[in-house]
Amino acid sequence: MMESLTSGTIAGAGSFRCQRCGYVLTLAACDTLTDCPGCNGRSFVRASLFSTGRMQRVEDAASVPDQAEREAWLQEVREQVADQPGEYIVYEESGEHTVVPLTREWTRVGRSLAADVRFDDPTVSRRHALIVRQPDGVRVLDDRSLNGVFVNGERIEWRVLKDGDEIMVGRYRLGFLSVAAEPAEGIRSATPLHSVG
Repeated sequence: MMESLTSGTIAGAGSFRCQRCGYVLTLAACDTLTDCPGCNGRSFVRASLFSTGRMQRVEDAASVPDQAEREAWLQEVREQVADQPGEYIVYEESGEHTVVPLTREWTRVGRSLAADVRFDDPTVSRRHALIVRQPDGVRVLDDRSLNGVFVNGERIEWRVLKDGDEIMVGRYRLGFLSVAAEPAEGIRSATPLHSVG
């Protein structure tokens, strides 16, 4: 029989499966078991490392923020940075919204003190994800995390990001914004004009 645990307890090292949605968390020694990132459930059982569903996330409609609310929030952030073209990661933590401009080639996301975007939470690995800016686009890479990186609900190893994509790192939902420069007034078409004569 599997031992049943509730969130908020000191669980110890190992994998734990949410009894409500099946989300699997992997914790290091002395980490506290948190609410389920998939459905906010609080009841877990120890998960076998050899189960076929290990580390797979089961989408639960109750766990996904209202799409219209999310789009409205992203649009509000987009308007705030409209005069500052570039790429951004945005997220909410403890009721506060954070906007992180992606200005360097590499942005580290994780629990480590060396992370550029740091989440002090046991669902986030010390080295969880990397966001890489290159001339041909911005990519997110799973940096050998235990709980995986998800883009728009799909677990990925790496993915080129598009404006509006949602990245899930542990229990945190991050939005990716790409703000294009507004064309300057008075500039017309880039097509050259031909004189007739």
